[in-house]
Amino acid sequence: MPEDLRSRVDRQPSVAGLSEADLLARIFPRLQMEAGHTASTLLGPGDDAAVVAAPDGKTVISIDTQVQDQDFRLLWPNGYRTTGFDVGWKAAAQNLSDINAMGAQATSMVVSLTLPVDTPVSWVEDLADGLTAGIRELGAVRCSVAGGDLGRGREISVTVAVLGTLDGGRPVLRSGARAGDILALAGTVGHAAAGLALLEADVPADTLGPAERVFLDLQCRPRPPLGAGPAARAAGATAMLDISDGLLRDGRRLAAASNVAIALDPARLAELAEVLAPAAVLLGVDPAQWVLGGGEDHGLLATFPDDVQLPPGFTALGSIHALGTDDGPGVLTAGRAADTGGWDHFAH
Repeated sequence: MPEDLRSRVDRQPSVAGLSEADLLARIFPRLQMEAGHTASTLLGPGDDAAVVAAPDGKTVISIDTQVQDQDFRLLWPNGYRTTGFDVGWKAAAQNLSDINAMGAQATSMVVSLTLPVDTPVSWVEDLADGLTAGIRELGAVRCSVAGGDLGRGREISVTVAVLGTLDGGRPVLRSGARAGDILALAGTVGHAAAGLALLEADVPADTLGPAERVFLDLQCRPRPPLGAGPAARAAGATAMLDISDGLLRDGRRLAAASNVAIALDPARLAELAEVLAPAAVLLGVDPAQWVLGGGEDHGLLATFPDDVQLPPGFTALGSIHALGTDDGPGVLTAGRAADTGGWDHFAH
């Protein structure tokens, strides 16, 4: 058992002291939503399966997993202790962002939770609170937790699946970008990467000032711009995706799906990097690497026809170009092919 978790187990009751029914009885009340949040969940927790509405016959679905010591640490090198609230919030945020990136709105969520028997009960209760707070505070006004699964394992693992609706519309895919389109960004890039660097640094978390702490907070509790996806779809977005693995890596995915080249505006990239200066100066790094290669902000990258007014929350980031005779799909910065990496689960 990790030492940080052991110290808390010594002071708090663990899930080993509860039956599955007892633990669920602690969780369920924390997942109850107001009436306005449950219209799409016709039957919630308590039966073998949930029943959710799909008014137009189409359902958007996404799933993601967080695993202890792979996607989060209970104790980081800088002394920050990851709370259950952090993990619950992030589990909600990253999945809600995927629904948002399709131009849809989330309607229902199911959660699978695997726990070591020595996990403090309070940590699990905090996780449920984090899920609920993430849904509400990020603005997923039509979403509720419809059910899930609970099991025992060697490390904490949280898998969330989210269902969403397009309200009769068509999804915005990665493959629709066209030469002449404007590339635009909603949300932030590089902030969560700066936060991760701070978590892994030898600068104690409790010594960080507000200017640096904001990045750590956005790594642990990202704030995707929910609502920007449906607004982009309504405005005529031709392609869109969630920036979860870095601006360049995800930009290349959009370029490959659309068979185009993306040219990023160097001046705009410099502006995005300048915002990260407090953390970059503290750690002695070039913030451009976070802007180009950092993931987990869960902003949106979208393309629009050049005669369309960008919807609120989006700002121009570059342009879309046709491929030359010898060119392949990709991303250019200052006229050169960009090769900064990004997150890859099997390369780290």
